[in-house]
Amino acid sequence: MLVKLAYGEKGLTVDLPDCAQVLRPREWSGLADEAGAIEASLADPIGGRPLAELLRPEQRVVLVFSDITRPMPSERVLPPLLRTIERVVPRERITLLNGLGTHRLNTRDELVQMLGEEIVSGYRIEQHDARDEANLVALGRTRAGGVVQVNRSYQEADVRILTGLIEPHFFAGFSGGPKAVLPGIAGIACIMDNHGFARLRDPHATWGRTHGNPVWEEMREAAAMAAPTLLVNITVNRERAITGVYAGHWRDAHARGVEAARRHAMVAVDAPYDVVVSTNSGFPLDLNLYQSVKGMSCAAQIVKPGGTIVMATECRYGVPADGAYGRLVREAGSIEAILRTVGQPGFCCQDQWQAQIQARIMQKARVVVYSEGLDAETLEEMLFESCDNLSAAVREAMDRHGPEARLCVLPEGPQTIPYLA
Repeated sequence: MLVKLAYGEKGLTVDLPDCAQVLRPREWSGLADEAGAIEASLADPIGGRPLAELLRPEQRVVLVFSDITRPMPSERVLPPLLRTIERVVPRERITLLNGLGTHRLNTRDELVQMLGEEIVSGYRIEQHDARDEANLVALGRTRAGGVVQVNRSYQEADVRILTGLIEPHFFAGFSGGPKAVLPGIAGIACIMDNHGFARLRDPHATWGRTHGNPVWEEMREAAAMAAPTLLVNITVNRERAITGVYAGHWRDAHARGVEAARRHAMVAVDAPYDVVVSTNSGFPLDLNLYQSVKGMSCAAQIVKPGGTIVMATECRYGVPADGAYGRLVREAGSIEAILRTVGQPGFCCQDQWQAQIQARIMQKARVVVYSEGLDAETLEEMLFESCDNLSAAVREAMDRHGPEARLCVLPEGPQTIPYLA
């Protein structure tokens, strides 16, 4: 059978055995009038007052948006939101803050791709730097002892608005909501503590789990300290059309959106598979190998111990070169050494969480990667097997696992989160 995988911007069509079970997100229609739905949600929010009633002309407004690594359609969400704000507050009192977490600064071209030229040219845009102590404000400690620091421009604003996309997340349960604060605009120490080895080792720190998840629970505490004025979250379907708008009090609106995302993204299967083909949902999510660990983690939920994951991810930006993920894996040189390194008491290094999760996946299954952005040598340095023909790699894996081998395909990667019923 021919299956089109989400890969890069154009997709990748592959010929796979007819026995494959293809799992996709449940059908979810896009909104007929996205801008109208956003404006209506701002006028009748969940658990709060209309945005217009929260604004005064003399106030300073900071609006947090997601960076290039997220498939958030900010170019469609921000214009109606900004129009609503500017009916009361002058444009010069509005700042757009890029919630980068530990990620690199986005280039101007990337900002235009994310927001559109009109917004980039017409508004003050700041990019959060988690390491800039002068631009961080300490808010207190979480119950677990983590020091919460957030962006100063955000915290000193009169009106603080968080935006984001709600979708399953591989260790925070779901994205959106409090993730715009931690890690989005938090300090590096706060992020490192939240993403630490012990928390990620907790079995509750996984796809689709929020309450009881120590990572998400601390994110929620940090968001409460940061006191957002309003949350504007959305859900999307596989065509990236907006399917729902959840604006209002940050806890209530996010909870409503999570309910909807869970119904459409979480798919039960009756038994694990010998071979699972996955993607990282195409561009921008598959822009590098670091992000692509998410698609591997998605497949790992339903692969048999000793099975095979075949991953299709473009990785146009490589491993990448920035951050410590590549160095951590290369210097460790093995799955066991990665876990020994990041599990040392007091060990603290950016991106250790991605290396830890990769090692956990590879303890369970072999991982074969098809990527036009990474050569075989680089993939092997990162401990993966490489292939230059995805269809052939799948058939080889099926042969390896025998005539009764079971095959599953996740064409949209983490847009579909399978779990064992």
